[in-house]
Amino acid sequence: MKPVLLLSLLIASSMPAAEVFEAALGREAELPKGKEADGILGDFVLRSDKVEAVISQNSPNRKANMSTFYGEDGVTPGCLYDFTLRGANNDQLVVYGPCGHGPVSFVKSIPTQEEGSAAVESVTTAAKNGGVFKRHEYRVKDGVQGIFITTTLRNETDKPQKTFTKSDFTRFDSTGTTTDGIFWTDAINPAHKCGYALGTLNLTGIEKLEDSIELKAQQEVVISRFFAVGTSPAQAVGEVRAVKGAKQGVISGQIFDKGDKGVSTARILVPDGEKKTIPAYPDAEGKFNLKLPEGQTEIIVEDLGREPSKLAFAVTADGLVTPKIYVASASRIRFDITDESGKPIPCKAHFAPLDKDAPKLDLGPKWRAHGCVDQYMSENGQFTQQLPPGKYHVVVVRGPEYSHLEQEITVEAGKEHVFKGTLKRVVDTKGWISADFHNHSTPSGDNVCDTDGRLINIAAENLEFTPTTEHNRFYDWEPTIKALGLEPYIKTVKGIELTGSRQHVNAFPFEPEPLKQNGGAPDWNDDPRITVLTLRRWQGERADRWIQFNHPDLSNMFIDRDSDGIQDGGFVGVGGMIDGAESENGPGTDILADSPFRLSRPAGSLAMKVNPVREFVWRQLLNQGLRVTAVGVADAHSVYGNGVGCWRCYLPSSTDEPAKIDWAELAPHAKAGHLVLSTGPFLEVTTQNGKIAGDDDRATGGIDLKVRVQCTDWMDIDRVQVLVNSRPDPKLNFTRATHPQMFKDGVVKFEEKIHVPLEHDAQLIVVAIDEDGNQQTCYGTSDYAKMRPCAYNNPIYVDADGQGFTPNGDTLGFELPVGGLKVDQVKEKLMRAGVIKDEPKAAAPETKVEHKTVGKKKKKD
Repeated sequence: MKPVLLLSLLIASSMPAAEVFEAALGREAELPKGKEADGILGDFVLRSDKVEAVISQNSPNRKANMSTFYGEDGVTPGCLYDFTLRGANNDQLVVYGPCGHGPVSFVKSIPTQEEGSAAVESVTTAAKNGGVFKRHEYRVKDGVQGIFITTTLRNETDKPQKTFTKSDFTRFDSTGTTTDGIFWTDAINPAHKCGYALGTLNLTGIEKLEDSIELKAQQEVVISRFFAVGTSPAQAVGEVRAVKGAKQGVISGQIFDKGDKGVSTARILVPDGEKKTIPAYPDAEGKFNLKLPEGQTEIIVEDLGREPSKLAFAVTADGLVTPKIYVASASRIRFDITDESGKPIPCKAHFAPLDKDAPKLDLGPKWRAHGCVDQYMSENGQFTQQLPPGKYHVVVVRGPEYSHLEQEITVEAGKEHVFKGTLKRVVDTKGWISADFHNHSTPSGDNVCDTDGRLINIAAENLEFTPTTEHNRFYDWEPTIKALGLEPYIKTVKGIELTGSRQHVNAFPFEPEPLKQNGGAPDWNDDPRITVLTLRRWQGERADRWIQFNHPDLSNMFIDRDSDGIQDGGFVGVGGMIDGAESENGPGTDILADSPFRLSRPAGSLAMKVNPVREFVWRQLLNQGLRVTAVGVADAHSVYGNGVGCWRCYLPSSTDEPAKIDWAELAPHAKAGHLVLSTGPFLEVTTQNGKIAGDDDRATGGIDLKVRVQCTDWMDIDRVQVLVNSRPDPKLNFTRATHPQMFKDGVVKFEEKIHVPLEHDAQLIVVAIDEDGNQQTCYGTSDYAKMRPCAYNNPIYVDADGQGFTPNGDTLGFELPVGGLKVDQVKEKLMRAGVIKDEPKAAAPETKVEHKTVGKKKKKD
């Protein structure tokens, strides 16, 4: 054999070729990866030399993630899960299901006759599908940048049958349809530079593809589609058109700035008809490659902080255009933010345009940290943000323990302004760490927040201990923390939020099994006692296992189990089975509310709505002897808006260095109720005997509370109120107006010894609040800016007679609330109690994110 021929054969044999295999026996390491990757052991990996994908196996409860779809038929075996360019590990697809989703009969690889191809089929027999046979074939071919999907539908009955043909394609915010009928999607975070496109190639048995069709007896329909992936929507669309045989040429160019440096941040708008455009993106060197229809065209290159550039050219079939596109230098601010030692520090910057008629900023989607709406969150304080020329008010913060920086800056066209500053730690929390026990990123399924974005968000808001609590899967944020260099700032433990149609439950620590469904997690049960017991014992019982009710319906759990309006004790015994329950979830500050519910008339609605007040009901239940530790969390699902930082907990710790935090040491403090809840103020409450939140104490005639409140330079409090057995004691209500001598203007806002007279046993809560304050300095335009600075401790239980603590049973002027209350019933109760005198007016739009019930699919904001 000649040497040249031998070399050619060796090269050919080493090239990647089309194949399909089950992810097992060591090959599970070859599962494609990316932001939305969900492949597990036993799934099918389908790949060519151009693309790779996962087709989900037919196993019990196979789902991409918790909330891809809800309900008993919400499973997605035989669907396309992970789809990316070969070797890119850049999957952005949650799931694609041709003609919907649901149980199937089998999924298996199938032989192909065509060289350089591989295929998987998913079959649902007619017996399992109401008489309609359904088969999907997924096929890849070497040299083709996508997947051929052929669907066969056949009515095997003697009567007409209706069947759905609409595809499930989730989840993307930016989508479009080209003038020639190709559907495209952009990655949730455009910086990930990935796009998909789906086109119909052929229809047999029907003339038009609609969301549902009626098949005549024995009728068969075949739908052929092509699903492409690219570095952008425009590139993927070009691949679909190529398969469809459209006449196209290639534009292969590069974008430079005036210094001949490649520009990676730009967006290329490719025209599609007269009014539409499709986005494309350059790579890290500013290079791009697109297939475009033949004819005269003009692309626009735009980049924040630069004037847009246009390029007109002619595309010829099978021709090549290789332009160099030069753009102006970007106007921008470069940040150099450090701590007092000069070390770069995580932080957040937000930008407010000051010029008259300046447009609203759009730095990127709310799901990411590096440019979200009008903010930027950084893992290290060293970053650059491009901005349109103009005047801006710029604020830099790092949560409620640090000072802030602010400047008015004029950003000149094509120039860079340097914002350099030091964030000082001004609030002394020595001996305590800040924690948030409940947050999410995209593995949870009901949001698409980048996991790295969530962790940068956590670091920027200075949360030090944050367990990993993704929905319905054991998961671990630690690898991402390490990759971001955030180990000195954040400690996590592996955990879960186990969820269903009723009570959600957080639990940690656990050990994920990464290549198993749900990371090896158990299933949720409608009876919270069964869910809690399952979590207690899963992977073996351990002393530091934390079990927490999330955003609980306290009435349902502890008062009225079936919500029929009759008190039945709820799920009897469950209160003693959990370690804590959220009294705060999201931005509300209602700890001093005067009723267990309120009425509101949402803007634009004709009907009033009953809103339970969880904090008030918690106070009622404390008086009934329910010692459930209150927990305050963000339950964050995005970065901007519903990010972290609204509520947090402080708990004692032997170390102030996050990297050294040990949950095994923190757990006894948490289980003892040593938690202080806060939207920012650092509140310390200690009895004369050294007891703190959650502790029992003994005193006769009264007890002294040492109360100390610190706030950073952008926050204040104007009221300190002591609750005695959950009632605000008017004699223990201290405000800046009535007791100005008690309040200060420095970091320490309040430091007093308060004597609480007691004749009977009492649980004591201290609330520190700024009643007319906000947090705009920290949160800018986010809804969190409207929050009042507020903090309160878990109760201190004081035995006043030496007979042990006895709850007083006071229900605070209202019966314990049952379920199913109507607006008229609640209105009557509130009027009888003197809380309202007339019908409530229309409420401002609600800002709290609704993501609590998963019994059926809900619209996400």
